Amino acid sequence: MELIKSFKALSDKTRLRLLYVLQQYELNVNEIVLVVDMIQSGVSRHLKILVESGLLTSRRDGSYTYYSATKNLTMKPLISLVDQNCRNQEISEQDLIKAQEMIKIRQTRTKRFFKTVAPQWDRLKKEVLGNFDLNATIIKNVSFDGKISDLGCGTGELIEKLSDKASHKMIGIDSSPEMLAQARIRLSGKNNSELRLGELEHLPMKNKEIETAIMNMVLHHISQPEQPIAEAYRVINPGGLFILSDFEKHDQEKIKDIIGGEWLGFEKIKVESWLIDAGFKLKKTDSYSVNHHLTINVFTAQK
Repeated sequence: MELIKSFKALSDKTRLRLLYVLQQYELNVNEIVLVVDMIQSGVSRHLKILVESGLLTSRRDGSYTYYSATKNLTMKPLISLVDQNCRNQEISEQDLIKAQEMIKIRQTRTKRFFKTVAPQWDRLKKEVLGNFDLNATIIKNVSFDGKISDLGCGTGELIEKLSDKASHKMIGIDSSPEMLAQARIRLSGKNNSELRLGELEHLPMKNKEIETAIMNMVLHHISQPEQPIAEAYRVINPGGLFILSDFEKHDQEKIKDIIGGEWLGFEKIKVESWLIDAGFKLKKTDSYSVNHHLTINVFTAQK
């Protein structure tokens, strides 16, 4: 019966368009409406059919619901068939271009946020973390055998603390010129650090350039979290470490007002699956309570 539902769902051209674009991008209803240029009631009806058929999954994040193609072995052949059917069709390519524009809008919103808060960023983080020393917790897990990179280094607070122990070069990368300007002030006089401007989804680094990568409270700012995790895998040497920290999934939208973000945290099992799918071997996951009844998970993985 489930297979019949799936085939019925695929019998409509609009639903084929939706499934094609949503296997590439996770979008909310408002974004999907703009992509396919339809009224919201019509889009919602098609999305409901695709979810009930098992071809789409949805997740609630604050006041928004996001949709993406189901990624499991059962649905993979059907979704692959849709991909082959829609690929190179003019309307499908237009949908993808519009979806990319939606992601760019999110990225612009994030950059605008950091441009505004850069001078106050350390204070804002303190408001959320309270007395919990996340940097010290991360440093305990770091291997200092080789180059270290802080991916999404912000104002350079973690690099400053690492520089006292590191004998090799440290590379800080961030997409915000304003945050990097704060980092340059903080790290002036530190000869073993280098700062680079770049997107975490497309790191300005060579393959296997570093031994340890850190992504500290950054992932919830990224529209497509799998991409920076895959990029981290690319730039780490075999045997190297990847340390990732972020919020456990929560429902407190006020946190976005304090430190921004596209996501209200992540389920622990979801992040672990992203790490494994990228090729990492998960070594351990530690959890810590902080202010506002939030939990921070710290994942340590090895390439």
